[in-house]
Amino acid sequence: MRRTLFCLLLALALVPAAAGSGPRKAVGLTATPARVALRGSGTAVVRIRNPGEQAVAVDAASAGFALDLRGRPRIVRRHGPRSAAGWLTVRPRHFRLAPHGAVALIVTARVPPRAEPGDHDALVLVGARPLARARVSIRLRLGVVVLVRAPGAVVRRLRLGRLRAARRGGVRALELVVINSGNVTERLRRVRVTVSGPRPASIGAGARELRPHSRGVLDFRLRAAHGAVTVRVRVPAEPGRGVLRRTYRLRL
Repeated sequence: MRRTLFCLLLALALVPAAAGSGPRKAVGLTATPARVALRGSGTAVVRIRNPGEQAVAVDAASAGFALDLRGRPRIVRRHGPRSAAGWLTVRPRHFRLAPHGAVALIVTARVPPRAEPGDHDALVLVGARPLARARVSIRLRLGVVVLVRAPGAVVRRLRLGRLRAARRGGVRALELVVINSGNVTERLRRVRVTVSGPRPASIGAGARELRPHSRGVLDFRLRAAHGAVTVRVRVPAEPGRGVLRRTYRLRL
C-alpha cells in the first residue's frame, strides 16, 4: 500500500463563488509521505504536489489532533501533553503550485529538554485553494501525521480490556476495548477473534494505531451466533511487543 494512502482527508468544502465565471478544471493536492516518524529532534521532507489543472495557493501549519475510540481523527486547538504540535516548524508556510507542480515542504522538530520520553504526535495541515476565479470555489485540506519520539526509556504496556456484544443499525458486532498504558504508539494489525459455538467463526478487525496513554475500541462484525460462546482474541506481535491473547465467555 502506498504511503500516500495514510493521508488524513480532513475537510473538503464547496463554497459558492461569483456567478458568470468560466467552467472550473480539476483541483487536487497530495502529500508524500503522508506519515513522518522522527527520533528526537530532526528534519523530514514532505513532497506536496498539485496533480490538478489549476494553479493553487497553499498554506501549511502545524496542529494538534485527537482520535476517538474508533480511531477517527479530529483537529484540536489545545495541545495535550502528548502533542508535538508546538515542537514543529514548517517551511515554506505559504506558496503557490502550478498545475502538476511540486514543492518540498521542510518539517523540523525540536524536542524540549524536559520532554516526557516516548511518542508525541501532531499534524502538518496543508490547505489549497485555486488562484483562478471559478463558478465554484474549492478548498482542499489534508493532514500529514508527524510522530516524534522523545529520548528516554520506552515503555510498552498494551492490554486487552472488556469484550461485549453490541448492535448498531441492525448489525451485530463484538466490541473489544484495548488499553495502551505505555508511552509509545502501538500498531494494531491483523487482530482476530475466534468464536467457538454452534457456528464457529474467525473474524478480523480493521488496522489502526493506538496513541500512548489512551484506549480504543475494535469492532468485529458477527455472523449469526446465539447462546453461550467462547471468544479467543489474538493480537499479533509487533517489533518490541509480543503476541497478546485473551479468552472471553459471552452469551449472545
